[in-house]
Amino acid sequence: MFEIQPMEIVGLVAATLTTASFVPQVYKAYKTKDVEGVSLTMFLAMFVGVLLWLVYGFYLKSLSMVIANIITSVLCLMILILKIKHKKKS
Repeated sequence: MFEIQPMEIVGLVAATLTTASFVPQVYKAYKTKDVEGVSLTMFLAMFVGVLLWLVYGFYLKSLSMVIANIITSVLCLMILILKIKHKKKS
């Protein structure tokens, strides 16, 4: 189903770095339960965008794009859940 071309290695490295950039935010939000500074609108837009990239990755049969966007969508969803769960009531 997926073909691994030499440039796919570059994609995998890029995907690893960009996906890993979400981990500190998820970890901090989970540990502190403080999501006040997190933009709900931004993460909703990011989540939808990542899902669309995932669809596009399947279309292109790009392993790096699919793996990165599956993981990133899960991380975005975790932030969204934490944001909604711990939203301060005004």
